Amino acid sequence: MAPIPGSGLAKGLAVTLRTMTKKTVTAQYPDAQPELPPRSRGVIGLFEENCTVCMLCARECPDWCIYIDSHKETVPPAAPGGRERSRNVLDRFAIDFSLCMYCGICIEVCPFDALFWSPEFEYAETDIHELTHERDKLREWMWTVPAPPALDPAAEEPKEIAAARKAAEKLAAAQAAAAQAEAAQAEAAQAEAAQAEATAEAEAGSAAEDASDAAPKPQEGEA
Repeated sequence: MAPIPGSGLAKGLAVTLRTMTKKTVTAQYPDAQPELPPRSRGVIGLFEENCTVCMLCARECPDWCIYIDSHKETVPPAAPGGRERSRNVLDRFAIDFSLCMYCGICIEVCPFDALFWSPEFEYAETDIHELTHERDKLREWMWTVPAPPALDPAAEEPKEIAAARKAAEKLAAAQAAAAQAEAAQAEAAQAEAAQAEATAEAEAGSAAEDASDAAPKPQEGEA
């Protein structure tokens, strides 16, 4: 069916009329902070405890705006007789936000959940060189990262949470069994001590009776 001539113009005018009748709302920024969506891409926060210096984020960044420096340290064996291991220690983690295009690839490829989106957006600078933020600043932004949305009640439990829950339940059961065993041992020790005390009292009483029987009795004519 061919479009009616002038229908597009009529639709555009209808949108204009609807907009003209709405009340204009002025955002009083910066006195009033805007309410941002929970998935806003403001800035990238770093949780450096999870960073293993795998360099995936730096290699996958299209703008090459992530700078990472590290060194290796030798870790002593976890058990006696084990072998020493070496691990990477993070020295520098910086992001040049004058080059960043906020694609989020670094956050997606991080296998250890060390990078997160923060809704913070007030980090403009008068000097472009000051837009390269080091790990201390990135860590401060980490604490502004909103909590993840709640899961669907009908969704399956994540495998990681299920494994952690089973491990915690197993540990709690083992601790409860150990506590019960200790309580049983304590009760048995108390019962044994009470029995030993009763036996000692009985033996003492028997010895006293034997001593009284063995003592010489006075004769009838004796004073």
